[in-house]
Amino acid sequence: METNDARDRIFARIRAAQGRAPKVSSGERAAVADYLARHPQGPRPASAGDLIEAFVLQAQKMASTVDRVATLVDVPAAAARFLDSLSLVRRAVAWDALGALPWQESGLAVECRPPIRDVQGDHDHGDLVGITGCFCAIAETGSLMLLSGPQTFASAALLPETHIAVVPVSRIVAGLEDAFALVRSERGELPRATNIISGPSRTGDIEQTIVLGAHGPYRVHVILVNDA
Repeated sequence: METNDARDRIFARIRAAQGRAPKVSSGERAAVADYLARHPQGPRPASAGDLIEAFVLQAQKMASTVDRVATLVDVPAAAARFLDSLSLVRRAVAWDALGALPWQESGLAVECRPPIRDVQGDHDHGDLVGITGCFCAIAETGSLMLLSGPQTFASAALLPETHIAVVPVSRIVAGLEDAFALVRSERGELPRATNIISGPSRTGDIEQTIVLGAHGPYRVHVILVNDA
């Protein structure tokens, strides 16, 4: 909250220097919406016929793994299968909106809170698995868009070694332009942080060799939900 307040004060000072009111007016928002509606879009590749298939293909190209279930109730069992397939811990932190799912029935210990990163020497004793939803998924790039907030803390997708994302198929859009248009229509403005996640974290800084997990999760697993 303090960070948000500081950001608002900075923006207010900038607007004051421009001779504007501290808060954005409805007239300014209407002017922006009118400009966007009239401004021609740049060239875009043709959209895929099936957004779900396109997302899965691109996500896998980005080294994400993908599973698909019928309903949200099936998510815990799918998460357990994935963790067991890699002999990973059956313990995770998750967003609040996912807390009511039957995690215990699938043998998972899930707490709804931000992750803790506790590094001691060469060993990481913090939370190793983070489970999140997403604002939307982008078929063109196989990416996930996450918007930060008190109940949608970005750290759950960035700090743990393993990120499991729960994605309703109805939230898959064609391209990045569609994702930001959805933000404008549903939220009106961007939150403090917007993260576009395209597979596991990676770097090629050392001898141009791709290394996964350099600045974030080693692995990203997407669970697509048909009926969410």
